[in-house]
Amino acid sequence: MSSTVASRAIGSIVSLGCASAVAAYVYSQLHTESNTMDRYFSAYHTAESEASRKRVFDGAIDDPRKNLLNILSWKSFSQGEKK
Repeated sequence: MSSTVASRAIGSIVSLGCASAVAAYVYSQLHTESNTMDRYFSAYHTAESEASRKRVFDGAIDDPRKNLLNILSWKSFSQGEKK
């Protein structure tokens, strides 16, 4: 009877370990991609590009960079916008 308890415990531990490994890998990939996109957009973020963007959208829609669904930008907005 104790062997079935041990096998269930080991199965649970292995399952949790696999789920943790997948979650860590996904987090790592999202973090890497976020840094890459931050570098790309910071190179583009100039006064001219913002003026062009403002002319195109002209307040017709809210700034999509401040959307609650934009998970990758949560860190940058919680630290304050960089200009």
